[in-house]
Amino acid sequence: MPRERTESRAGLAGFGELCSDDVFWVDADMAGTVSLRVSRRCQESNFKRFVEVGRDIDRSAVVLLKAGPYAGKIAVIAEIIDHNRAIIDGPTTSVPRQSYPFKHLSLTPLKLTGLPRAAGTGTVRKVVEKEAVVEKWEKSSWAQKRAAVEKRRSLNDFGRFSVMLAKKQRRDIVRKAVHKAKKA
Repeated sequence: MPRERTESRAGLAGFGELCSDDVFWVDADMAGTVSLRVSRRCQESNFKRFVEVGRDIDRSAVVLLKAGPYAGKIAVIAEIIDHNRAIIDGPTTSVPRQSYPFKHLSLTPLKLTGLPRAAGTGTVRKVVEKEAVVEKWEKSSWAQKRAAVEKRRSLNDFGRFSVMLAKKQRRDIVRKAVHKAKKA
């Protein structure tokens, strides 16, 4: 008896949670033994951030620009052009509305709610100011780490020397406190 592809989910208790993309086969041999095999097509995704635009879900992704003249600034995805590009807009961060490739964007965990599809710059500005996205970004650990790295990069020779002396003083104070604690 040949294999039959079946769409019935009845009697599949031993296979756990089934996805809509799962295909399963019923095999029967000449002896009358019936076996069931499941081909898993969908799995748990490793990705946690997704590009979302104001469509049915009413959430838009806030992105960090990685390259170009506006690198290091945040913007909002206003519309998706295709699988390689999106229209971004950052009216509060002085990023003009433009097409930008996804490979030069980093998705942040921040989302905008209530942004309609293909929203103009004025609408984006109102929603960004209402939800205080720029302030949330500046308070995030990601933005603070980027600011610390940038500050460190901008130091001159005397600044790096001052940092070295401060580290030596801190290290000496910690060493003395640990020694004193061991003695006591």
